[in-house]
Order: sequence, then C-alpha cells, then structure tokens
Amino acid sequence: MRRAGILMPISSLPSPCGIGTLGAAAREFVDFLVQSGQSCWQILPVGPTSYGDSPYQSFSSFAGNPYFIDLDILAEWGFLEPEEYQSLDWGNDPERVDYEALYRNRFAVLRLACSRLKRGDLFELRGVLWKADWLEDYALFMALKDRYDGAPWLEWPEDLRLRRPAALESARKELAGEIDFWTRVQLLFFSQWWSLKDYANERGVSIIGDLPIYVSIDSADVWAHPEQFQLDAGGRPTEVAGCPPDGFSADGQLWGNPLFDWDRMKADGYQWWIRRIDAQFQLYDTLRIDHFRGFDEYYAIPAGDTTARNGRWRPGPGIDFFRAVEAALGPREIIAEDLGFLTDSVRSLLKAAGYPGMKVLEFAFDSRDTGGGYLPHCYTRHCVVYAGTHDNDTIQGWMAHAPAEDVALAKAYLRLNEQEGWHWGMMRSAWASVADLAVMQFQDVLGLGSEARMNTPSTLGNNWRWRTLPGRFTAALADRLHREMELYQRLPRREGR
Repeated sequence: MRRAGILMPISSLPSPCGIGTLGAAAREFVDFLVQSGQSCWQILPVGPTSYGDSPYQSFSSFAGNPYFIDLDILAEWGFLEPEEYQSLDWGNDPERVDYEALYRNRFAVLRLACSRLKRGDLFELRGVLWKADWLEDYALFMALKDRYDGAPWLEWPEDLRLRRPAALESARKELAGEIDFWTRVQLLFFSQWWSLKDYANERGVSIIGDLPIYVSIDSADVWAHPEQFQLDAGGRPTEVAGCPPDGFSADGQLWGNPLFDWDRMKADGYQWWIRRIDAQFQLYDTLRIDHFRGFDEYYAIPAGDTTARNGRWRPGPGIDFFRAVEAALGPREIIAEDLGFLTDSVRSLLKAAGYPGMKVLEFAFDSRDTGGGYLPHCYTRHCVVYAGTHDNDTIQGWMAHAPAEDVALAKAYLRLNEQEGWHWGMMRSAWASVADLAVMQFQDVLGLGSEARMNTPSTLGNNWRWRTLPGRFTAALADRLHREMELYQRLPRREGR
C-alpha cells in the first residue's frame, strides 16, 4: 500500500503557552492530515528533555515530556483556572520555543494542577499506567534531581549514586511528596497522549514515533539499571557513543552516551530492550529506530576524549537481537534509520530483519555521497523516502545553501523550476517514487527556508526551537496536498478508489 505522511514534532505545533502540546492544535493538525490525504503523522521522541533541549537526550526512555501537557485541557478537567497560566511569560516569539521561559513557569503551573487531583481522579488516571514498572524509579530520580538542584546523578552522594537500599528507602520517605508530584505529571501526560492517539487512529491516521538507539547518561534508565551499560565501578562510562570522522565532520561526532553491555543484555534475553520497545508501541503505531547501524557495529570512543577521532568499531548484537524482540512482542511495524555510510554487513542485517530503510532526497545530490542509493531510480518499494529529516535543512534552505553543482544536479534530475516551487518539485518526486511511504517535513510543505530548520547536528543553542504559526493548517493547502496524493495514488484506504 502506497502511503504518505508529514513529519511535525509535537513541540512545533502552535499553542499560546510557548510550545506545542497535546491539545486543540494537535487535533487540528490531525484533521488537516485527514483533509490532505495523509495516512501518517511522524513525530520526534516525546520524552522529557534535559540540558540542551534535545528530544534525543532525555531523562527517561519511558516517560513523557511535561511540557507537552496541555494546560487548556487541565482547565477543562477542573485542575486549573485560565488566569493561572494565560498571563504568564511563555516567550515573545510564536515561531520559536523559549525553553528558559518554559522551565521557569511550566512546573509551577503543573504543581498547582497536580495538587488538585483528588483520590478519584488519581484512581482513574492510574488506570492508564498500571503496567508502568519504570514509573517508581523515574519519579524518585526526578525528585532527587530537584533535591540536588538539577545535578547529574553521577554527582549525587555515593549511597544514592550506587543505589544502596537503605539510602533509597530513606529518600523515598523524605521525598514522598515530590515523588507523588512527578508520578502525577506522568499520569496527566499519558491520559492526554492516549486521548490524542485515539483521536488520530479513529480518523485513520497512524503515528510514527522515533526511538533513539542510545539513552542519556543522566537518565533514570542508566541510574536504575547500570548493569545494562558499559560503566566502571563508580557508574561512569568507560567508552561513549558517537560517529567517526567523515566528509561531513573532520572530528566525527562525539555524542557522549553510555554504551550498552550487549553481552549482559543477551544473557537475559534483552529484557531491558524488550521492555523499552514494548513501551514505545504503547505510544506509537510505527517505530523508527534511530542509528540502525549501531546494532551491527557500534563506534566506541574512550571516555574523556574531546573528539571522536580515537574511537573504534565494536560488534553489536546483530540479528539475534531483533529475533528476540519479535519472539517477545510479535511482528511490529518498524522503520530502520539506515542513513550514512553502510557496510555490507549492515545491509545484510537490514535484509534479515525485514524492515524498510530510509531514503533522503537531499542526500541524493550531495557530491560527498558515498553511494547510499538515494536517487529515486535506485529505490525499491520496501523503503521510506523523505525530502529531508529533522537533521537536514529545509528544501528551500538546501537549495539556497548547498554547493552550486549539487543544486544544479537536483534541478536537472528532478526537473525543478521556480514556477512550481523548488519544494513542491522535490516533494512531488518523492511522492512519485516507488517507495511505500513518503514523509515530508511540514516546514517543506509550507516552503520555509533555513530559519525553520529543526536541528543542525554537532551544534548547540539554536536547535529544537522551530514552531509553526497558528492558521497554517489551511483548507487550500490541504486540498493541494490531497490532489498530489490522488495523482500519485497515496490516498489512504479510507478514501481509496
């Protein structure tokens, strides 16, 4: 079945409270997807973000982002009064997320709302998380972070850092009120999330989520389960994750995430990973697994290095991992992020796993391309095509800033012209391809430039901030998209011929 979708992060939705939420604008976007003939809504990870605001560096692989809780819905539920949040400073630019303003104001409002949850409310909300075996550790982790002014857990007192039972029990008693608050926040998030997901699914829209392969060192995941990671006796990584130097970065990419102890994980049947993936499928219909190559081989950089130059490749778990996941969870709809330089063994792993890989049109015309097969005539049906992802410039930005010879090749190959619009021409080529699924960034649907880029890898300070303005989910835009879907036979079955 040929399908199409739009990549729109929750954070990028319009809302009056500084960041996109799970409220009215999210439902308006679902309606827009239906009207425009889209089958899928792809989002970025929805976990609570830490320093740097990246959704790929989260305090938990399992928890939801408190910023995404819609305050208007909390007011409808009777937990807030509008004047308690509408007059606060959420930032002065509706097209940019002001994370400092959110951090300064959002939690005070959530504390007020959570204080008003009564026993009956809690009983009803707890029903949505009755199997959440991660919640107790996460709530304690966040309570302890607050107690120590946000310090990473590696800087906590030794008894807590190493999770000695007496210290944990003492903290649970002392911080019972804070633990209860962080638990209630998750109950509110998941109640709103599943309401939104039901709204989308009932209208024929499936949600594609994004799972980073690695977790943050400063996370409840590593603190609660250090045995799953390559750590020393003090809980510190011995080597960290990243990517080697290439044509895009002379020093490579130093991500700094702790590496998995794959031998230990294999010994217990990858139970931690199975729990993690199972939890993701409670949130999403389809899961994109980031950095698929890391399951074949992973790049290990000595802890303490300032670049990725001295790393080396080590063997990953391979097909044994994916067979264990399928045996435990059954067949699931998974997309493999297989971008970048691929070895024959990675290609063999992807084929054995049976997942569709990714194609990115902007890569197809890059003079530094190492043979990734991103030109549309190289595609097979079993793949997902993007014009660009959240890590790429927008189409208009790419056309303006890519090397002249790359842009010239794209214009010639795709028959692009200004009258149609560079962005419409490139998207049209993706929709026309044989790929089973074509996903476009909403910034590209709008024809925005580099000012709307979501992330520039290996940079800090200006990422994850773009938001669309209210009023952009128009009927005219939906109609134009719908015509393209009809032309290229990507209409969902609810409208199929």
